[in-house]
Amino acid sequence: MDNEEKVVRLAKPVRKGILRLVFSRFFLIALVLALQVAVLVIAYGFFIDKIPILINLLRLFSFGMVIYLFNCDMDFSPKLTWMLIIAVLPLLGAAFLFFTQANFGHKMTRKNVNQQIQKSRQFLDQPENVLEKLEHDGTGTDDLCRYLNRSGCFPLYEHTAVTYFPLGEDKFEAMLVELEKAEKFIFMEYFIVEEGYMWGRILDVLTRKAKDGVEIRVLYDGMCEMSTLPAAYWKLLNAEGIKSKPFSPIMPFISTHYNYRDHRKILVIDGKVAFTGGVNLADEYINRVERFGHWKDTAVILRGPAVDSFTLMFLQMWYLGESEPDYESWLRKKAEPVPEEKGFVMPYCDSPLDTDKVGETVYLDILNRAADYVHIMSPYLILDGELENALRFAAQRGVDVKLIVPGIPDKKIAYSLARTHYKFLTESGVKIYEYTPGFVHAKVFTSDDMKAVVGTINLDYRSLYHHFECAVYMYKTNCIAEIEEDFQATLKKCREITSESVKKEKPLTVFFGLFLKILAPLM
Repeated sequence: MDNEEKVVRLAKPVRKGILRLVFSRFFLIALVLALQVAVLVIAYGFFIDKIPILINLLRLFSFGMVIYLFNCDMDFSPKLTWMLIIAVLPLLGAAFLFFTQANFGHKMTRKNVNQQIQKSRQFLDQPENVLEKLEHDGTGTDDLCRYLNRSGCFPLYEHTAVTYFPLGEDKFEAMLVELEKAEKFIFMEYFIVEEGYMWGRILDVLTRKAKDGVEIRVLYDGMCEMSTLPAAYWKLLNAEGIKSKPFSPIMPFISTHYNYRDHRKILVIDGKVAFTGGVNLADEYINRVERFGHWKDTAVILRGPAVDSFTLMFLQMWYLGESEPDYESWLRKKAEPVPEEKGFVMPYCDSPLDTDKVGETVYLDILNRAADYVHIMSPYLILDGELENALRFAAQRGVDVKLIVPGIPDKKIAYSLARTHYKFLTESGVKIYEYTPGFVHAKVFTSDDMKAVVGTINLDYRSLYHHFECAVYMYKTNCIAEIEEDFQATLKKCREITSESVKKEKPLTVFFGLFLKILAPLM
């Protein structure tokens, strides 16, 4: 049975266009959620008209919420957004703020995440001699490692080989090769899984390996069942011998829990190799289909001790809600070092359910310590004040700061919001380039020929505040030169955004972006 037949057998073809939308699970759930919101708004309006004293009580409550905003530990940008909402809609705004701050629906997830972190800490230890080697080099890599270990277990490793893939196609071909080698287990965690050529080829390998007795676990974000996969797709995979779970499936009731998605991309095979990066399991990521011009994405594969960190990350998410997780069976045997490899590698992840902004802090650390250059690729540029100031400050003190962003955006709203930052960044000396062939989905930092990050973390509020994310921090590894070389090659296909070109923006585009920027922290 060929790959296309395999895809059809697991899931019936999905209706296209309007029919697909109307008869989809997404439409039904969206309708139910809209009805719930409508009932609340109508009830609110009814009681306000009928009970005048309630107006004064709720105004007093709104004033109290504003005082709370001034004194809470919320970041500055969302504080401003909430204050504006409460100023325009004092009663509904305060009620909405209370709803989001109460965190209805995800307190249990937060508890489960914290439990898994505590239960798994003992299985990976930081080699002390590694940190000792970096204590006096002045780059702060050892300090960054100590910071990261506050929110999880993210050891800094030596002797890990890292191979960089400048395109999704390159990663895909390497994935197929490594999947065929699997003998014990395959762990996969992806934000998007979509039926098609890419997933069909992978699925063919997984079903064969499952029949051979390989333990296979697939974790995908529950939003997939609203867009790219049929409902309860995990049941179809389980029937093929592939253990599968959706993370946080969408249900027809209002909850702030849905704001937190699993945006990570992790593949671990036998504890020997691990993949991560921006590439999801859908055909546009390998340019099999064209959606927004040429799709530029990146990824890395690790071999060596740092692979254990990705095994642990996957298991922490897989075991959410389970009282007796089995970490020891999968982490008892550590990955073998690659003695000839130089440099240091530190995989890490970021949870939206704690107080540590791990993803943003790593980026800020690179920007603030850079001496020569910081080169960045990101699909989105929706910055909070702290990150925008760090970019501007780095450029103003003489660091060569360059950003590559999409020339053909996938979301008009995100594109408009990104352009609101262009004026201040370019005036400060930050150089911005748009990738003319299409869409950049890569999440890459390189700095001073010494540091690099490749992972899933975008420069936007969703990645930095609301998503589960992961990445690899590299220091003096062999592949950093290749990452910078790819950046320079990509730069040749870009157009530069200058202060003059910013001034020529269409007034409607400028107004649209400025208006949306008010709500950006909540998007």
